[in-house]
Amino acid sequence: MVTLEDYPATTTAWCPGCGNFGILTAVRKALVACNLAPHQVLLVSGIGQAGKLPHYTRVNTLNELHGRALPAATGAKIANHELTVVVVGGDGDGYGEGGNHFIHAMYRNMDMTYIVHDNQVYGLTKGQASPTSDPGFVTKTTLEGAWAQVNPMVLGVATDTSFVARGFAGDIDHLAGLIAAGIQHKGFALIDVLQPCVSFNPRNTYKWYRERVYKLDQDKAYDATDRSAAFVKAQEWGDRVPIGVIYKKDKPTFESSLPAIKKMPLVRQPLDPRQIEPLLDEFM
Repeated sequence: MVTLEDYPATTTAWCPGCGNFGILTAVRKALVACNLAPHQVLLVSGIGQAGKLPHYTRVNTLNELHGRALPAATGAKIANHELTVVVVGGDGDGYGEGGNHFIHAMYRNMDMTYIVHDNQVYGLTKGQASPTSDPGFVTKTTLEGAWAQVNPMVLGVATDTSFVARGFAGDIDHLAGLIAAGIQHKGFALIDVLQPCVSFNPRNTYKWYRERVYKLDQDKAYDATDRSAAFVKAQEWGDRVPIGVIYKKDKPTFESSLPAIKKMPLVRQPLDPRQIEPLLDEFM
C-alpha cells in the first residue's frame, strides 16, 4: 500500500508562502490516492520555479529545456506507455516558450497529465509579465501594463482536449482530487493551477483568489461533457473564477494508434540488431 512516506518532501528553494508548496503536497497526495509507487511514475519538467518540483520528492525525474517538457514526455510515454507520466511547468514555460508544443500535445491526446503552475508572472527571472498576466499588470517588462492575456482553459476546450481543469494551490485537498482524476483519465489531462507568487505578483494573491474561486463540482446543473457550456465557463475570469473540471471527453489516445507498442512497451521488446541488416544492405 502506497503512503505519503513513499513520497517524502525535501528542502526546497522556494520562497516562504509560495503557492508551489500547495501544488507539491497535492501531487504527492494524488499519487498516493492513485496507489502509484515512485518507480511507476515519471515527473517531467521544464525550467522555472515550477520545474524544480520533481526534485523535491522521491520519483523518477526528467528535466528539459525551457518549454520543451511535453515533447520529452511524449517520447517517454511512447517508449513505455505503462509508465504514469506527469508533466509540471509554469505558465511562462508552458504557455510562452512551450506554447506550440502545448497546443500539439492537447490535440494529439497522449495519456499524460500536465500540471501548470499558473502564477501569472515569471518568478525565476524576477517578475516579468507572463502570457497569463492580467491586462494592465505592471512589471519591469510591461511598464504601461500587460496588453493581452492567454486563457489556457479556452485553448483546451478549443482543441477538444479530453480533460480540462483548473485548481487552486490554496485548496490542497480539492487540487489533489483534480490531479488524481487527471491521472486516472485516459488521455491528455490539462490542469491549470492558480498559484500565488508572493514575491513578484502582488495582485493575484491568496486573498484575491479566495474571494473569487468557486467549485464546479458543487454546481449539479453543470455538465462538463457539454462543449458549448465549457466554452462559456472557460471564459469566466474576474469577479468569479471557476475551479474544477471544465471539460471532459472520451476519445482515443495517440499511443493506442501505434502498432509497434500494442503488444508491449518498447522498453520491454527484444532488440535484435539483425533486423536492420536489410536497411544497411541498401547502402552497400
